[in-house]
Amino acid sequence: MKQHLLHTPEGVRDIYQGECEKKLYLEDKLHNILKTYGYHPIQTPSFEFFDIFGKEVGTTKSKDLYKFFDREGNTLVLRPDITPSIARVAANYFMEESMPIRFCYKGNTFINTGSLQGRLKENTQLGAELIGDNTVDADAEILSMVVECLLHAGLKEFQLSVGHVGILQGMMEAAGFDEEEEDILCDLISNNNFFGVESFIEARHLDEGLKRLFGVIGRLYQSAEEFQAVRAAAGNYPKIQAAMEHLEKLQSLALLYGIDKYISFELGVMSSYKYYSGIIFHGYTFGSGEPIVKGGRYDRLLKHFGKDAPAIGFVIVTDQLMAALSRQHIDTPMEHLGQLVVYDEAHREDAVIYARKQRAAGCSVELILKAAGRTNADYEAYAKRRQIARVQFMDGNEPVKVF
Repeated sequence: MKQHLLHTPEGVRDIYQGECEKKLYLEDKLHNILKTYGYHPIQTPSFEFFDIFGKEVGTTKSKDLYKFFDREGNTLVLRPDITPSIARVAANYFMEESMPIRFCYKGNTFINTGSLQGRLKENTQLGAELIGDNTVDADAEILSMVVECLLHAGLKEFQLSVGHVGILQGMMEAAGFDEEEEDILCDLISNNNFFGVESFIEARHLDEGLKRLFGVIGRLYQSAEEFQAVRAAAGNYPKIQAAMEHLEKLQSLALLYGIDKYISFELGVMSSYKYYSGIIFHGYTFGSGEPIVKGGRYDRLLKHFGKDAPAIGFVIVTDQLMAALSRQHIDTPMEHLGQLVVYDEAHREDAVIYARKQRAAGCSVELILKAAGRTNADYEAYAKRRQIARVQFMDGNEPVKVF
């Protein structure tokens, strides 16, 4: 057999046995939390037309997409991001709906990146989108769902870093940066090179007050009160002022929801997704070098598909969350209730009838005809490897509880 047939391509992996069960259990648990907030499940295709994720949409770069062709020659892509697909659905099926629409989903996304650095090319995401509500109340609801999901997943220490696109955009507009200068600055910020940001700003002939505003990039504030001085310095810049007022209102609602201890404010936060237009946030915890949560407001995205409606959403990167839980030694509690029924030929009918009754009652039963040369201890060891709670021997022996 060719050896490469046993291996997966770079950037993807197999998930099996206990890990797979925990992942599915966790996904169902978190999905049910989203439904308690009134969000309705939705599924979109794993591949779509290229234009759904094109440059105009502001999502993943073309070179990082998995592209292929259908029989008619149309360019298709494996989805790198589920949000544009949800926007397409809202525009297609809910064009006339003027009231808020709530969707929740889980599915896999695909990024054909060359710089892996331990990242997967296929990731499972679980998330929610609130369409048709442009209020700060909608922003707070989304953050509350994120916090509740992470707490129910078992995390105790995590932080949501919340910012507003209007702050950095307002600074760059006030500075009069051209597109090239904006790209340089954004690259420095995305690489957390804040010394580079400082040098870049110092080299520009800017008003001293504006230079001080650029100094907030990379700083974390635990409450709205902490950046009052920044807001005062932004008095001459209406776009920055409006964004910071929005964050202050959001802070008061975070207190109301009881999630303020998990919120910090990062005024210069940004994303590689260009469709964000309001608040933007990332969730971090120990044991994960990547964000376990990403989200924000995208009030202009749906217009690309023909529906002018505000929207906000988030995704939990399930694989990153699972990795963080593992590294923090937080177990996903699962009750092992399955049975293994080992029978000999004389008890075949009894075993099948028993298994049918148990399955009809919702129990998991695995049947095995006892092989010559295998001992009861072999089957008990097998059950333990497979995390089967109970072994029933239908050969005259008593059942054995493994867990």
